[in-house]
Amino acid sequence: MVLPTSPAQSRSASLGFGVGLRAAHYRDFLQQRPKVDWLEVHTENYLEAGGWDAHVLEQLRRDYPISLHGVGLGLGSAAGFSETHLQHVIETVRRIEPALVSEHLCWGAVPGRHLNDLLPMPLTHAALQLVSDRIDRIQHALGRRLLIENVSTYLRYQDDAMSEAEFLAELVSRTGCGVLLDINNLYVNQHNHGEDALAAMAALPSNCVGEFHLAGHLQTNDALIDHHGAPVAPAVWSLYVQALRRFGTVATLIEWDTDIPALSVLLEEAERARACAAPFRTVALSSPLANHQQQFANALLDRTQESQVLPIFKGSAELVAQRLALYRGNLVDTASKTLAAAYPVLLALVGEEFFGGLARAHLRTHPSTSGDLNAYGASFDSFLQDFEHVAAYPYFADMARCEWALHRAHFAAQAVPLQAAQLQTLTPSEFEKLCCRLSPACQLIDSQWAVVEIWLAHQTGGEVILPADLAKANFGITTRVQWRCAVMPLCRASHAALLRLHAGETIGAALDAALAIDPDFKLAEHLQRWIANGLLVSNHPMPVD
Repeated sequence: MVLPTSPAQSRSASLGFGVGLRAAHYRDFLQQRPKVDWLEVHTENYLEAGGWDAHVLEQLRRDYPISLHGVGLGLGSAAGFSETHLQHVIETVRRIEPALVSEHLCWGAVPGRHLNDLLPMPLTHAALQLVSDRIDRIQHALGRRLLIENVSTYLRYQDDAMSEAEFLAELVSRTGCGVLLDINNLYVNQHNHGEDALAAMAALPSNCVGEFHLAGHLQTNDALIDHHGAPVAPAVWSLYVQALRRFGTVATLIEWDTDIPALSVLLEEAERARACAAPFRTVALSSPLANHQQQFANALLDRTQESQVLPIFKGSAELVAQRLALYRGNLVDTASKTLAAAYPVLLALVGEEFFGGLARAHLRTHPSTSGDLNAYGASFDSFLQDFEHVAAYPYFADMARCEWALHRAHFAAQAVPLQAAQLQTLTPSEFEKLCCRLSPACQLIDSQWAVVEIWLAHQTGGEVILPADLAKANFGITTRVQWRCAVMPLCRASHAALLRLHAGETIGAALDAALAIDPDFKLAEHLQRWIANGLLVSNHPMPVD
């Protein structure tokens, strides 16, 4: 039975990053309303409509979306399932109107006795039928989708016919339920049973996960214990990133149930989860098509993600990997050629082989975001600034800025340049008050390195002789005369004057800035050069006699 999505459920994908609400933090929330996206509570703590707990939740639900997370229903209990308990859950859901409702894939009762624990299900076809029927009944009663959580276990049954992930995937297929994927439980089971957490994620439909849980665990001599009493472990954070790649960004919760620390600790963990998810939040993984395409893109940009995409395609894993390499080669070749066209001087400085390595590394961290390849490479300067393998060449980043300014000059809008004849009719006072602006193709260059001289050295057509002193301040401006783009060197004073004009100030202010640097600055000589190279455009039309 696949149920329609409620308004609350439609918001669940954008819930963001929450924490579990525990009694130790009631006062913090009531008095301060700390910044967190949403709160999750254990359903069984709020089955009664009266009392302090219910009062707190009623107050906080006005300001925070709430998730009800059940721990006592015992979906898989063969003979001890309580219809009374289910009715209390249904009434609580109707009263609280939560954004999410979830339960565990477990059993917990036998006739006349409840064990109050999340006990492991036998992963058999009979158990699958039982749990599927239960989920159908519960979802029909609730009128909404239920999320089912994978649990940490310390035992597996001899007659298991499938993995827990395969069991969950079949539940999704049969009932339309969702999955609450507990990342820490995946890691605990990987350690306790030798299971593969990545394979478990791959076995789940990529659009079935409605919530992630992150929590701490305890390592003992016998097993990893899912005790929710410590910060999220580094290995679990790494697994969370893999889950984000596989399923996209969904509501993520920090669980902490024992040895509860100050609320600030939980909020810091939630912010760390937000930071992990930030690179993935722009991707809308809402359909099988979108998921397949995202996985394909991930595999092309990051070879380590290849295993995630292999099941999508026909053919053996070896064949699919080989064919993926063809697409990956096309992607890298396009990126390399595009960067080489925009940065010919850098290409000449490092050679084709090393430049190809730079292009591949840049593609992994700064993939293209536009169908216009002329816009690709804008971040090459910041990439070079931080790339450890070119740390010995600190001028590379400024060289990239210079070449990118020149590259963009090719595509700048056309403008009618200022003509000397237009100035001849102006009085000295009018000339001093005149405001000009730089032509759209002209960008000023200011570097502590000799990047303008390096660029000029590569334009001779003969042997390239680099300047003897690379740590020498250079100033310049890009030009475009009769569609030919170049970099024109400037002195510091000329650069300062043009900078003032670019800021919208007058010729008089520009001259003052230049004279402050060079008292012998000859404006007429520089102005003639500026006009000859089409640097200036008048802010106001000035007819020529």
